[in-house]
Amino acid sequence: MNSEEEFFDAETGLESDDSAEVSFKDALVFDSLQLTGGAGQQNGVWERRFIVIHSFPVVLQELSKIAMPVVFNEPLSFLQRMSEYMEHTHLIHKACSLSDSIERMQVVAAFAVSAVASQWERTGKPFNPLLGETYELTREDEGYRLISEQVSHHPPISAFHAQSLKQEFEFHGSIYPKLKFWGKSVEAEPKGTMTLELLKFKEAYTWTNPMCCVHNIILGKLWIEQYGTVEIVNHRTGDKCILNFKPCGMFGKDLHKVEGHIQDKSKKKRQVIYGKWTECMYSVDPKTYEAHRKAEKKAGGDSRKLRQERSCEGEDADEMPEAQETVTVIPGSALLWRITPRPAHSAQMYNFTSFAVTLNELEPGMESLLAPTDCRLRPDIRAMENGDIDLASGEKERLEEKQRTARRERSVDEEDWSTRWFQPGTNPHTGAEDWLYTGGYFDRNYSDCPNIY
Repeated sequence: MNSEEEFFDAETGLESDDSAEVSFKDALVFDSLQLTGGAGQQNGVWERRFIVIHSFPVVLQELSKIAMPVVFNEPLSFLQRMSEYMEHTHLIHKACSLSDSIERMQVVAAFAVSAVASQWERTGKPFNPLLGETYELTREDEGYRLISEQVSHHPPISAFHAQSLKQEFEFHGSIYPKLKFWGKSVEAEPKGTMTLELLKFKEAYTWTNPMCCVHNIILGKLWIEQYGTVEIVNHRTGDKCILNFKPCGMFGKDLHKVEGHIQDKSKKKRQVIYGKWTECMYSVDPKTYEAHRKAEKKAGGDSRKLRQERSCEGEDADEMPEAQETVTVIPGSALLWRITPRPAHSAQMYNFTSFAVTLNELEPGMESLLAPTDCRLRPDIRAMENGDIDLASGEKERLEEKQRTARRERSVDEEDWSTRWFQPGTNPHTGAEDWLYTGGYFDRNYSDCPNIY
């Protein structure tokens, strides 16, 4: 295994063929008697939980001392992490209610930004999905259901399909994370197209997610930035939204910033979009935006020279720049989206959002309805969430060996792996290769699902 594959495995992609032991005596564990945030019955209605009891954030800062043990993970599969795109589904519902295509594009752009917002400070590694692993997420309160499947192992590809319970929208895509190791940081390119279809308007929007970089993987405090150009296309109207996720820059002045504009099919600029992917997004008229920029530039003068010069590249570690707490709002702007505040004890729960806390929860009666391949049934993830790290490490090693054995047996028998819920095909809007949902999951016939656990 070369260094790039090894690091690919460490962060998001390939299964690990290695295991390591580590002492966890310094790990921080929540006392469930002190924090009563679990799920339960409230007036006869099941309430979703709002805490994860066991967490080990102290060890996450000591990556240089360990060799990818299970404690480096967070107790979620990458399939569950991928479902966090749906945290701000209310924006899709909002887009479905708007009659103007430019206004719809504004909200779709905000949704595209919000889809990566949960990555802020999430430096724990999700568990690599096993081939054939699935995840189902049904949220009647938000009006949608989602199914995802690990459709390929080498290269690792995760496919998902979400649909409105009222046939208002479909949101689907596949992710093929490609990583590059740069010594002190690892850069993730989330290859794959996101497709959002607003059925009422017969519109399809497509885009790819920005690049993600995790700094200080060897030494120092881990921190994340997103950067790159995201182009959202409305394939019916020809409207486009071009968003620039800015890198932090030499002085950290652009950390987390997102700026861009919406243009119609004649390339006329219709709206300017700005904000931070960690905080909020606004929309404003282009003339107002340009006037504000000119006034700001005139007032600023040479103030940049007075700033303390500091680069993102330190001698020993990439220091995280101090980010401004708020976005400067241009008069006349409209708020498109604001991030949901995280739980009070998020830092002790892998920096989970309130949405992420619920993703591995097994509600009463759910286990009998889920496919046997659902990652909520994975024993290593469940053991880690319960704080049993020895069991989690042992189960992870057992599952990986079981997967390797199955792969060798298929090779001997010259059998190809057959996906269950998705098939390779062509995205009808982009013409590119994609993984398409074949349907049938929610018929609850799981008799031919593979035994992967």
